Amino acid sequence: MEKDAPLAATGTPSLMAQAKEMMEGYTLRARKGLGQHFLISQGVLNKILLAADLKPTDTVIEVGPGLGVLTEELLKKAGQVIAVELDDKLVTALTEKFKAYPNFRIIHSDILKTSPAEILGQNIPYKLVANLPYYITSAVLRQFLEAEAKPELMVVMVQKEVAKNMVAQTGDMGLLTLSVRFYGNPSLVSTVPGGAFYPPPEVDSAIVKVAIPQAAIMQGVSEADFFKLARAGFGTRRKTLLNALAQGLGVSKQSVLALLNRAGIEPARRAETLSMEEWKMLCLVYTENPC
Repeated sequence: MEKDAPLAATGTPSLMAQAKEMMEGYTLRARKGLGQHFLISQGVLNKILLAADLKPTDTVIEVGPGLGVLTEELLKKAGQVIAVELDDKLVTALTEKFKAYPNFRIIHSDILKTSPAEILGQNIPYKLVANLPYYITSAVLRQFLEAEAKPELMVVMVQKEVAKNMVAQTGDMGLLTLSVRFYGNPSLVSTVPGGAFYPPPEVDSAIVKVAIPQAAIMQGVSEADFFKLARAGFGTRRKTLLNALAQGLGVSKQSVLALLNRAGIEPARRAETLSMEEWKMLCLVYTENPC
């Protein structure tokens, strides 16, 4: 993972006090089953906001607003903030907390059962800015990246190991890396210690920024074929591409060997060693003449 300036290991005292006051006032508690760890660090907030580069014309979707610490800062900078929250008590608390903000809207829903198009209600550009619950991180990333209404930018807080996979370079890439890079350009903003949250999680986090260009990075590549090959290639990571693809695609080694030869890829290589350009070539060849 890229190096970055370290953040304070503990939360900001005033934000900690605010968090405890709100939790007591609304009889709230961090629900472990929903992966709730509330952000209490001003330094982390500042880094998220800087990465999001918000303008008064921006529409922001925030997943899992928690106690609204990030939400409040988003409301000051963006034209509209739409928060999606599953916890009914938090929905009530946040509705009351931000009733004076005309640019705030909250949706009481499971984000994994609600598409971006349903959230927005119209086809408009938007940014995803969120401190994602660890247990649904990959699913949420996939939902927004694969959606017809994709964000133009994602700034998300995720588990540090997930962030490492998201920004991995050739040689260390995994299926998550390919999934992100198929649609956008990921970069690490900063690592975040557990003390920046209340209650503190057992692992560190990281802020990742994903810029999603209007023109598809893998233009001309079949999305279905790309992920079919990627899942097969990474299905058995210790195997060579020849063996992994043959097993994953359910075809003969002779067919896979012919495919790899046409793509100019050595059959003894492993999936994680391929660059995005090589994956693109492999997919184009496969689409033209499947095994």
